[in-house]
Amino acid sequence: MTTASVTATHAAALARFAHALSDDTRLGVLLALREAPAYPSDLADALGVSRQVMSNQLACLRGCGLVQAVPDGRRTWYRLADAHLAPALDELLRVVLYVEPGCCAGETCTCA
Repeated sequence: MTTASVTATHAAALARFAHALSDDTRLGVLLALREAPAYPSDLADALGVSRQVMSNQLACLRGCGLVQAVPDGRRTWYRLADAHLAPALDELLRVVLYVEPGCCAGETCTCA
């Protein structure tokens, strides 16, 4: 894709993705779901947040189009909305660690 072929829609989609990654809980959810689908209560326990916080963050991720809710009887589990997301997150992790493995690990961080 060339710079000329990037549209406002592409920019908006990337902005939504960046917004999702900007919160530790949302990022944790995406990283967990890249491994396997999960129930909100399990995600909340794994990430150490309340069920209300998890509900709010999952609603945000649904609104961004990054996760899907799947009814399962009286419960609902979540999965990544697209198969491309898991490898994209894996690649993003490799790029970030390659570019600056120590970023934001100490007091000299300038990216915040």
